[in-house]
Amino acid sequence: MTQALALEIRDASLPSDIDNIRHLWTEYLTWGNGEMQRLFGVHPHNPKETVEEDIKLIAKFLPPNGRLVLAFIDGKACGIGCLKAINSEIGEIKRMYVDPSFRKVGAGRAILTSLLDAAKEKGYQKVRLDSPKFMEAAHALYRSFGFKDIPVYPEVEIPEEFRQYLLFMEIAFD
Repeated sequence: MTQALALEIRDASLPSDIDNIRHLWTEYLTWGNGEMQRLFGVHPHNPKETVEEDIKLIAKFLPPNGRLVLAFIDGKACGIGCLKAINSEIGEIKRMYVDPSFRKVGAGRAILTSLLDAAKEKGYQKVRLDSPKFMEAAHALYRSFGFKDIPVYPEVEIPEEFRQYLLFMEIAFD
């Protein structure tokens, strides 16, 4: 009989979690950038520069308008997800990622649940996201929560030349 892994989802604590945040963001963006290069022949950004810019602007992912959560399995940081404001009615999920060696244990579902709960608590009526087209498992997860495909939204941060390689999704709360 195997023992179940202990999954914990919690808000990031700064500055003590900054190394975990930097590591997971860098891992996610490096992997995503590599897949974009391999599949589409494009190189959207420099992952390390993007992470350092996000670290400088980390407040956008923190309360009162955002949320930055980390997933831990047996005490090891293995996943991350962020919520930020687009405006007072719409939030946006960014940088949601689970280390591939920890997938299929519910971490992604738990992160997304936490972010959507935070969005509802904040009073957002909708949450949007962008996701590379190759991330089909993530799309299935988002759809299982009720996200629908939408056209690119005006506030998206993705440069126009890369938008064709992404899906844009939204969930509306009743």
